[in-house]
Amino acid sequence: MGHGKWDDNAYAAAKTFRAAKGIDDFGYTAAMRSRPATHWKADPTLDPKNVTTRECRDSPDHADSTPIAILFDVTGSMGRVPQIMQRKLGKLHGLLQRKGYLTDPQLLFGGIGDADSDRVPLQIGQFESDNRMDEQLRTIFLEGNGGGQKSESYELAAYFIARHVTTDAWQKRGRKGYLFLIGDELNKPRLEARHIRRIIGDDVKQDIDPASIYRELERKWHVYFVLPNQSSYYNDPQIADHWRDLLGQHFLKLDDPGAVCELIAATIGLEERVVDLDQAMVDLAEIGSTTESEAVGKALVHVGANTTPTNPAPPQLDGPDTVTLT
Repeated sequence: MGHGKWDDNAYAAAKTFRAAKGIDDFGYTAAMRSRPATHWKADPTLDPKNVTTRECRDSPDHADSTPIAILFDVTGSMGRVPQIMQRKLGKLHGLLQRKGYLTDPQLLFGGIGDADSDRVPLQIGQFESDNRMDEQLRTIFLEGNGGGQKSESYELAAYFIARHVTTDAWQKRGRKGYLFLIGDELNKPRLEARHIRRIIGDDVKQDIDPASIYRELERKWHVYFVLPNQSSYYNDPQIADHWRDLLGQHFLKLDDPGAVCELIAATIGLEERVVDLDQAMVDLAEIGSTTESEAVGKALVHVGANTTPTNPAPPQLDGPDTVTLT
């Protein structure tokens, strides 16, 4: 995993072929939905059960790999976002590499549902540098359910990234990766041990406070939560307060859901101190994302403004690599 290079022509050709043949871009979802719900399951390449580790490693093609994990809420109100992202992968990659935001990005995609009610509450792919990232994204099962209790299992996804991802960026260079959680609800009040055992396979005996997982995660990852407009709770102050308490200014509200790729790229450019917000807007315009730039600028105004950003240091991040949760 992680070898090879992204090819815009191959991406466009594959999309044209699928359209000509009437093949659904998200064919795995279409196949699952043709079956009874009792048969729904994650594709084996995205099933987190008993996965020891997902790795983001350097290679001869990519000597300075940087992990970027993008995990979508795939419950009812959020299914459109992965489809937008799939259409714009080329733009995202173009901004990251051609504008020099990152030399060797490796992308992992995943889906988040509700561990209390969904048949496929967590999907986690692999880190890829070439067009396999498109295949991975299109293989995510957009289950479209959710429990209707204003919370999804984001904390379960955070646990997996904290405990089951290994990166050369951190181990060799002490550099954090990027994690973007895209959703519209709260974490569960507790990360339940029975969910960890059933869905991930770790022999965990006790429930865990979600806040402690995010503190562990932020030692090695820049963690952002993106709340897109047109989702169920965009203007709900409880959602904003909940995520700001966990992540501070890394809670981002996005007026235009169609700008999610541009937001991710611009956020990384600011965090890497390659661009300020004004230059990021210029870069977006150059790739044809003029209308999206306004939404991105508004989302990042507290992060970037007109200066290079400062990364808010969450409390109590010092300490050993292995953290024992209580």
